[in-house]
Amino acid sequence: MTTFEDLGLDKTLLDAIADLGFETPSEVQEKAIPILLETETDLVALAQTGTGKTAAFGFPLIQKIDSNSRTTQGLILSPTRELCLQITNELKLYSKYKKNLSTVAIYGGASITDQARQIKRGAQIIVATPGRMKDMISRRLVDISKIDYCILDEADEMLNMGFFEDIQDILSNTPDEKSTWLFSATMPREVSTIAKKFMHSPQEITVGTKNAGTSTVQHEYYVVSGRDRYPALKRLADTNPNIFAVIFCRTKRDTQSVAEKLIEDGYNAGAIHGDLSQNQRDMVMNSFRKKQIQILVATDVAARGIDVNDITHVINYQLPDEIETYTHRSGRTGRAGKSGISMVLVTRGETRKIKAIENKIQQKFISKTVPSGSDICGIQLHHLATKIKDTEIDNEVEEYLPAIHEILKDVDREELIKKLVSAEFTRFSSYYKKSRDIKSGDRGEREDRGERRDRGERRERGSDRSNREDAPTSGSVRYFINVGEKDDYDWMTLKDFIRDTVGLEQDDIFKVDVKESFSFFNSDASSTDQILATFTEFKVEGRFVNVEVSKNPGGGGGRRDGKRSGGGGSRDRGGYGGGSSSGSGRDRSKKRERNFGKSESSGNRRSKKRSGDFF
Repeated sequence: MTTFEDLGLDKTLLDAIADLGFETPSEVQEKAIPILLETETDLVALAQTGTGKTAAFGFPLIQKIDSNSRTTQGLILSPTRELCLQITNELKLYSKYKKNLSTVAIYGGASITDQARQIKRGAQIIVATPGRMKDMISRRLVDISKIDYCILDEADEMLNMGFFEDIQDILSNTPDEKSTWLFSATMPREVSTIAKKFMHSPQEITVGTKNAGTSTVQHEYYVVSGRDRYPALKRLADTNPNIFAVIFCRTKRDTQSVAEKLIEDGYNAGAIHGDLSQNQRDMVMNSFRKKQIQILVATDVAARGIDVNDITHVINYQLPDEIETYTHRSGRTGRAGKSGISMVLVTRGETRKIKAIENKIQQKFISKTVPSGSDICGIQLHHLATKIKDTEIDNEVEEYLPAIHEILKDVDREELIKKLVSAEFTRFSSYYKKSRDIKSGDRGEREDRGERRDRGERRERGSDRSNREDAPTSGSVRYFINVGEKDDYDWMTLKDFIRDTVGLEQDDIFKVDVKESFSFFNSDASSTDQILATFTEFKVEGRFVNVEVSKNPGGGGGRRDGKRSGGGGSRDRGGYGGGSSSGSGRDRSKKRERNFGKSESSGNRRSKKRSGDFF
């Protein structure tokens, strides 16, 4: 068995490692540390999150830094404020016995003047987010022209977040003769581009299989109708009474909505997304780390850099647009050798995406059905009985026991157990007694196959014809909605917005016709009450979005719900492949989150994002 002493680390690091309780190096540490200590080389290391990558580059970096020189010698770039602070704290723990070594974190959302002051006092190692680092370079508040080591941590996440140009600009300010160490969970095309442009014959190590998921995570998927997503999520949570989970949603609005529903239903839940202030995000994350919050609902961007131990489940409320994003999501559980479960809620039309993910992560998904109410009640009863059995007796109750015995003296043991369980169990039993069981693709199983085929053929015929608006489909209703092209919608993004907001399936919204400031769409008459109820007093970014049954069922001519001209994201960029129903996923999800009423350009918003306002 390899030890840290075998890797060639000096005594100051070994003493710190002993204090931290580390016993044996992880696989990525065992492979990377000897290479980085013995040679001045560039390195590409591919390993999942939770495998000990920070120590893999942190130990060699600390050992090689000259702490007697106050010059900045090492730069570490990380995608988010949370990860930046986490790396900084870990490096400080590793270097506690190395005198005069200073590590400084620089990130958005904090005083740039204070950070510049800390660097000026002498910082041999800087840990930074790309946006803030680029800002400080442009203001001449930091000098990285003489660094010896540059580390790109979670490189794929940084590039996926849109920092490609920032990273190129930052690296162009560093010397050519430095050593560059790139650590990443996956190797998409953008990461390869950075490696080729700024690295010289890098050595490469891979833990597991390139771009594959960690073997300690079990992957499961549940096929549900769009309207059953939340009830299915609730059932999965109830099936796992000791759940400590992160739930991923695609939009900030969904994230907040799901968290609020969970809180209303009695769960210890919280939300983290870009609309929260940094202080609010810190409070939520601190509560989650202390397990005061049992379920954290998050967007992908806000969750970047979450490093919390013992997460039991990751639940994908919606699939992400990019397969690499799914790899990062699932990597939040099953860390440090522990097992975890990644669950995915998909509609019947999305099941083909599961195969694409399987091919990428080289692991199979298990198809499961949503537990029935009866199953959940049984699990919860067993959990309650076990909890009562394992509860330690508080001796302070002794003085109250005579009064309690007096009250319960006429209740026999069997009846007392039933009463105790009933008092604790009413919430579950009453809820599931009234609720129907969730079937896989509930709507699809109710419909006759011929009806599905006929309806699909009607839509296909419509999409292949000219742009004229046909008469309403029999049994469907035409609606008016007060958003259109000026709100950055086309038929595709508007269809997705309505579908996701109401909780319908892909084919439930059709004949979408987008005008400049308003639009029309159709759905089956059975969805009318649900659609109108959803858009009652409904706001996006403070503006009311209204839906009404159209007084002109013919709706107007123009653009209609035809075939898509493009496919999904290309496989090279991590999309699900040609013809994906997600379309150009990243662009569309961005459009859905745009502010309807504000005139601020998307370019300004992107520059704000990169400047580190949210990170």
